[in-house]
Amino acid sequence: MYDFTYHRPKSVADAVGLLKSKPEARAMSGGMTLIPTLKQRLARPSDVVDLGGLKELAGIKVEGNNVVVGGMTRHADVATSAEVKAAIPALAYLAGHIGDPQVRNRGTIGGSVANNDPAADYPGAVVALNATVTTNTRKIAADDFFKGLFETALADGELITSISFPKAEKAAYVKFPNPASRYAMVGVFVAKTAAGVRVAVTGAGACVFRVKAMEEALAKNFSSAAIKDIKIPFEGLNSDIHGSSEYRAHLVGVMARRAVDAANK
Repeated sequence: MYDFTYHRPKSVADAVGLLKSKPEARAMSGGMTLIPTLKQRLARPSDVVDLGGLKELAGIKVEGNNVVVGGMTRHADVATSAEVKAAIPALAYLAGHIGDPQVRNRGTIGGSVANNDPAADYPGAVVALNATVTTNTRKIAADDFFKGLFETALADGELITSISFPKAEKAAYVKFPNPASRYAMVGVFVAKTAAGVRVAVTGAGACVFRVKAMEEALAKNFSSAAIKDIKIPFEGLNSDIHGSSEYRAHLVGVMARRAVDAANK
């Protein structure tokens, strides 16, 4: 680990000020990605801005037809929230199956979404539920937020303050986890809301993506039979020692059908 200056600001304004004044600074939420990266000397920030003291960014509340989750809310809190379980059970289920108990009790939803790991679970929920990401400066629609491998629409010094998830009529998340890390080799979140049907896939590609063919089929007939013959192109999908791109393309179809069946229970 390289030397860096540690900061623990007491307000969002202070945190943003630090990040903007120090170009090589990095924000740290739960630290589930940044700390291992620092230990392996894969990153060399001049300053680490710990957001752990920003208690105003943690919490869950229901506002009309939306469940609003603060950026510093831990996975464990999303998983056990009575509000989330009542409004969007699939989101609580997703949070309860991230990593292991240690990760769930340290990692935060804002940190995960901002990091945009290709195998992270939350991006699937954000896109499938057509959530809105609120930062200290603006609101960003789900389809505009995730840009590519570890890349988002966030600007320098911009922090996620909350994420607003519309309630779903039906929704489910099913993933094929790596047996060691529990990251999603392929995860599919299927959601039917007042705005329509959306199918989001994580783990299979460099970034979360939607499957429009499945969405169109499910809008007409929300059943696994409606998508059983839809094939996912394997070109451009992830391929590694855990699974080839062809295998991941196959898993997308399997996980999507399982998710639809789970949503219909």
